[in-house]
Amino acid sequence: MRIRRRVGARVAARPRAPRTTTAVLSLRDLAISFPGGVQALRGVSLEVAPGEIVGLVGESGAGKTVLGLAALGLLPPSAELDGHAFLGDTDMATAPDEQRRLARKRFAGAVFQDPMTSLNPTMTVGRQVAEATGSMAAAIEALERARVPDAQGRARQYPHELSGGLRQRVMIAMAVAGAPALIVADEPTTALDVTVQAEILRLLSDLRDETGSSMLFVTHDFAVAASLADRVAVLYGGRLAEVGPTTELLQQPDHPYTAGLLAARLSPDSPRGTPLPVLPGEPPDPRAHVDACPFAPRCPLVTPACEERLPQVTAAPSHAGLVACLRAGEPQPSLLHVHDRFPDRTPAGGRPPALRLNELTKAFGSRRSRHVAVNGLTLEVPAGGAVALVGESGCGKTTTLRMAAGLERPDSGTVEVGEGGRPQLIFQDAGASLTPWLRVGELLEERLRSEGFTASDRAGRAGDVLALVGLPISVLGLRARQLSGGQRQRVAIARAIAVPPALLACDEPISALDVSLAAAVLNLLCRLRAELGMAILFVTHDLAVARFVGDRVAVMHAGRIVEEGPPETVLQHPQHPQTKALVAAIPRLRSA
Repeated sequence: MRIRRRVGARVAARPRAPRTTTAVLSLRDLAISFPGGVQALRGVSLEVAPGEIVGLVGESGAGKTVLGLAALGLLPPSAELDGHAFLGDTDMATAPDEQRRLARKRFAGAVFQDPMTSLNPTMTVGRQVAEATGSMAAAIEALERARVPDAQGRARQYPHELSGGLRQRVMIAMAVAGAPALIVADEPTTALDVTVQAEILRLLSDLRDETGSSMLFVTHDFAVAASLADRVAVLYGGRLAEVGPTTELLQQPDHPYTAGLLAARLSPDSPRGTPLPVLPGEPPDPRAHVDACPFAPRCPLVTPACEERLPQVTAAPSHAGLVACLRAGEPQPSLLHVHDRFPDRTPAGGRPPALRLNELTKAFGSRRSRHVAVNGLTLEVPAGGAVALVGESGCGKTTTLRMAAGLERPDSGTVEVGEGGRPQLIFQDAGASLTPWLRVGELLEERLRSEGFTASDRAGRAGDVLALVGLPISVLGLRARQLSGGQRQRVAIARAIAVPPALLACDEPISALDVSLAAAVLNLLCRLRAELGMAILFVTHDLAVARFVGDRVAVMHAGRIVEEGPPETVLQHPQHPQTKALVAAIPRLRSA
C-alpha cells in the first residue's frame, strides 16, 4: 500500500526513495490531489536533463501549473502527494519544509505568468532582485543579463512603473540570479504581445546557452513550445499523453490529443472563411476520473477497449519518445466539428458605417507627466464589416476601443456610431467582467431588461441566446465561478448579443484562452457576425488572429494608424517597420 502525504506534514512514516538519475528534475509516478476529490496529477513520470528545455503543453486544467509547483516544492498545505519529485538530490514531495526551501534557493528559479502578482509593489525592482543576488551590484548585473535597458535606472523604479515586458525581464533576472540548475517558467509570455513574447523567448534561450540551466516551460501554445523546447511533453487529464523530441513530435504526433491541439492552432496560413478545427467536448472533470483513457469521450479513434482500461505509457511508434494511447500512430481523422464554411459575411453596402472615428486624441496624466495614448486617429468600420486593430501593448488599442464603446471621452475628435444602439464590449478577462454573485440567467435578464423586454419574454430569450453561443440551458442557473474559461467567455458574448448590437467591440477576447478554446471562440464570433449582421472591431496583438477575423487590418503604433489594408496584403506585403516586426514575431511551428 502506498502512503499518501499531505504537504507540510511529518514524513517519518514514508521511506526515502533512492536517487538513481543524473537528471536535474525527475518526477516518478507523481500523483497530487486536493480537497474535494480533485486529482490534479495521476501518476506522471518525467525527467529534465542538464541543459535541456522541456515544453509542457496542454489545455487549462491539464495539471501543468500543479506539476511546476510540485517541482519547486510550492504546493499549498492542503495538497496530498504520492510518488516522488527529485530536484537534484532533494525529493520535493517528501523532504521537510526547510530542506525544500534550501533546495529551492540553491537549485531552482521561477518565472510566473503575471509578474505584477509576483513582485512586491512597495519595493523597487532593484531591491527585490538584490534579495536574490545578495547585493545591489549583483542585482544590476542580473538585470543587464536579462537585457533590461538602463539597468541602473530601472533598478530604482517600482513594478507599476515598468511595462509588462520589462516586469517579466525583472522576474527572469531574479530567476537566473544564482545560475540555478532548473528554471520553471509558467506561461511567462501568455499576457505579452507577440513582439515582446519573441524577445522573452530569445532571452530565455540565450540564458540557457549562457548559464547551462535546464528549463521546464509551461505553455498552451505548441508554436511557443516549438520555438524554445528540445522536447515537448503533452499533459491531459492529469496524465502524460505524449512526450518526445520537439521536431519529431510535431511532424508525426502519435496521440490523437496532440494531433488535435496542433490542428486547432491558428496560423498565418489558416484559411479565411473556413472555421478552425476544434476539439469536441470538454476536458475531464478532475473530481470524476475513471480507470479508462481520459481522452476517450473526445477521441475520434475511441474503441470499447479505450473505455475499459487506462492506457500505459509506452514507446511511441513514430518518434523517439513515449505515448499513452492504445491506438498510437494510427492515421488521425479530421477534427473539423463545425460547418464547412462560415455564412456569407460581406459588409452591407449602402448603409452608414457602424463606427467612424475622426481625428481622435486622448492623453492621460498631468502636464508634467502627460502620456498621449491616441494621437489623431481616424478609422471606419463598415456596417456588417470587421476591422482588426493590431499593435503592441501601450500603442493605444484599448483606449481607442473604450472611446468607440463610450467608456472614455476623447480629448478631441468625434466618435460616430451607426444605427442599432450603442456598441457592446467583450473584455479580455471574461471572469472579471461577469458579476460574481449573479447567476447567468440573471446576467442575461439584466441586459434584456435594460432593452425593454417584458418578464415573460426575458426568460425565453435568455435560453435562446445561450443556444446561439453553444451553451446548454442548464448554465442559466450557474455563477461565473462554476464555469470553465471557455464557458465564461461564451456567457460574456451571450450577454453582449442578447440584443444584437450594430457593433461588437472585442478587447483581446482570446489572449488568455488555450488553443482549442481560442479556436472555438473565434469560430463563434465569425459565425455570429454573419448570422446577426453585426460589425466587429477586434483588438489583438496577433496578426494571425487579425487576418482570420478582419476584412481589413489596421496596424497601430504610438497612438496612430500606421498601415491599413486587406489582411493578405498586410501580412504578405507589410510596408511599415512596425507591421514587419509584428509579422516576424508571429510564433510558427518549427520545420524540419
